[in-house]
Amino acid sequence: MRWSGLLCAAVVGAVVAAPIPATADPLVGAPGLGDPYYPLDGNGGYDARHYEVTIDYDPPSHQLTGTTRIDATATQALRMFNLDFDGPDVGMVSVNNLPAAFDRNGEHELTVTPLLPLLPGLPFTVTVDYAGRAGNTDGNGWTYAPSGGAFVAGEPHSATTWYPLNDTPLDKATFTLHASVPAEWEVVSNGVRTQNEVTGAKRNVTWETHQPVLGYLTTIAIDHYDYLEQRRANGTPLISAFVPDAERNRETEQRLPEILDFEEALYGPYPFDAAGGIYVDADLEFSLETQTRPIYAPWTDLRIVVHEIAHQWWGDSVSVRQWSDICLNECFASYTADYLWPERMEGRDVDADYRATIQKYRDRSEFWDIPLQNPGVGNEFTCVYYRGSLFLHALRKQLGDDVFFAAVREFNAAHAYGNASMPEFRTFMQSKSHTDLTGFFDAWLNRTTVPSDEYLFPGTLRS
Repeated sequence: MRWSGLLCAAVVGAVVAAPIPATADPLVGAPGLGDPYYPLDGNGGYDARHYEVTIDYDPPSHQLTGTTRIDATATQALRMFNLDFDGPDVGMVSVNNLPAAFDRNGEHELTVTPLLPLLPGLPFTVTVDYAGRAGNTDGNGWTYAPSGGAFVAGEPHSATTWYPLNDTPLDKATFTLHASVPAEWEVVSNGVRTQNEVTGAKRNVTWETHQPVLGYLTTIAIDHYDYLEQRRANGTPLISAFVPDAERNRETEQRLPEILDFEEALYGPYPFDAAGGIYVDADLEFSLETQTRPIYAPWTDLRIVVHEIAHQWWGDSVSVRQWSDICLNECFASYTADYLWPERMEGRDVDADYRATIQKYRDRSEFWDIPLQNPGVGNEFTCVYYRGSLFLHALRKQLGDDVFFAAVREFNAAHAYGNASMPEFRTFMQSKSHTDLTGFFDAWLNRTTVPSDEYLFPGTLRS
């Protein structure tokens, strides 16, 4: 994600996470997985493998009719389990093609009771039918576009507004979307488009995501789009979509092959089989790294595209274990866009930029008063943008270019299509250094005061 403008270091009051309600029955999946910030996100008792989402949407009435089939494997015996869903009214639920009882409760829980209990280690399917008016969330899920269309964007939550799922960073799955809309509308989503046909008054579109994806990284965008279709030298299809008022962004998006080549040289092979972008015209305060095809706000520029494409490696392929690890996503995306691209593609002296930034902010306590590692619930999307680049530049200078870039590439490859944490990153980088980095990491990641000069100006930054 990238926010518009320069974020200030204002403190957002921390919210104490609520404990997960105890589940006394060993045959009932936990209603949450205990993330320190969002303890009720995700569900226990099963592992989702694939989502097949089929929707019919009428833009004028905002009427959404959906069927979601989830292929999963039980990780324990289950007589009852939960899905995360905050969308339209549920009409029917079935498990293994047999009718199941269901109940909606809490903020986003859909509790399902199968006719027959599920056995551990065995696959099962759950199908949910739902219909109703899709609600406008203004950038926290299903969002109405000024044109009358709609799109989905939001972090850390958005998917629950339009399909049921196991909404946690710890459970990735492949994803297929089948969408029907009036013929004059277009539908864009993640991955590879395998169908786009008009039959009578309806347009039927299918998009397939073959690599695993998290809920908030899935999207659907419905509008009067024009397309830019490109290919990388290796044949990877690049499909980008523009609402009429976003045509000014086409020139920037034409550089997508160059941007992908640049970031691939940094972090290893591009991890997905398609790429592109979706340019909307809503009054969004952020752009978002929806997998393979980011959602771009109207104020998007080249740096924003570089930032969101960096997330395809940091955030999408390698995802956080917990939301407290958010620096792993945003620090790398910010460093790529704010330091590495200007340095290598524009010839900027980023060491000088670093020193100037330190000079400007070193005596401003509010700039340092949220820790980069574990910033606290409500503070996830603050300091990681404006201080994350400084941390990684200092780490690069501490280790030297050869060690730093080889290490981050190796770390990313080792966790591809999975999860990683900031403690794991620290341990891995320490393994590549002959110098004890404990003090360095503590000063930059844990403390809420400016680091000492020893850590502010390591390596060649001392000169």
